[in-house]
Amino acid sequence: MIGRITTLMTSQNTLANLSQAYDRLTQTQAEMSSGKKINQPSDNPYGMSLIISEQNQLGMLNAYSSNISDGQAYTEASQGAMTNIANIVQRVRELVVGAANGTNTQADLNSDAAEIKQLIDAVKQEANTQYNGQYVFAGTANVMPYQTSTGDLYQGNSGPAAAVTRQIGPGTSVQVNVDLSSVLGSGSAGPGGSDGKLIDTLNTVLSDLGSGNTNALGNGDLKAIDTSFSNLTHLQASMGAATNRLQLASSRIQSLQTADTQVLSNTQDADMAQVAIDYSTQQAAYTAALRAGARIVQDSLLNFLN
Repeated sequence: MIGRITTLMTSQNTLANLSQAYDRLTQTQAEMSSGKKINQPSDNPYGMSLIISEQNQLGMLNAYSSNISDGQAYTEASQGAMTNIANIVQRVRELVVGAANGTNTQADLNSDAAEIKQLIDAVKQEANTQYNGQYVFAGTANVMPYQTSTGDLYQGNSGPAAAVTRQIGPGTSVQVNVDLSSVLGSGSAGPGGSDGKLIDTLNTVLSDLGSGNTNALGNGDLKAIDTSFSNLTHLQASMGAATNRLQLASSRIQSLQTADTQVLSNTQDADMAQVAIDYSTQQAAYTAALRAGARIVQDSLLNFLN
């Protein structure tokens, strides 16, 4: 049995179809304005879960990338300071070799001593290098490593507790500092007196120049300078290894960021060319449906009375 199709039924069906067309048009318009095909969980629950997961992953990668960049800047500051110290040591060696030949007058030796005194101050200045408010050679101690008020006594900390690290991945960290005090030492102000390290050696050279002890300059002093320079070179190599590891980690993180960004884009971003076509088509269809509905649903007062 075929039921009667009433004017109310026709109106309801027409309005329902218009509502569906309007909803599709509104969703497409939202995609056009945002550039994204998923703007809320109801648009695609599974797709939204993927988006949240990828955004969390990118957030972690961005944090690791920031740590790596900070670590690279830290190591660059340290490398620059150690390079300057190495240049200073080479200059001191030149002066010692020249002074040890026995042909210089005491006035010449005093002149060399005056220069070396300035070079010692320059070494301490490089040892007090800072990055972002932190003394890079003080370990984890937030204090100037070499202070005038304490002579040559090292003020930072050493050992495992002094390691400054940066996390570059899940459960993976890199130490970005080195123990420069193992090369510079604490000089004659250290516990137990002289320690035979670089600052102590430079102070000894200064003393031998003042006394004209050229024999000591050409033997013990020169050998001690070479030993300190060798130790400094090893320290630079250690820092270079950390720098290389940070660079490799940076390349890996960038690759992962690119891959995750592409996955996120594929999941979330709308095809704007296709969306524009869909919007134009849906808008034309909706306009046509409004006109057709206006002709179909023409209720009068008599229709309502019936």
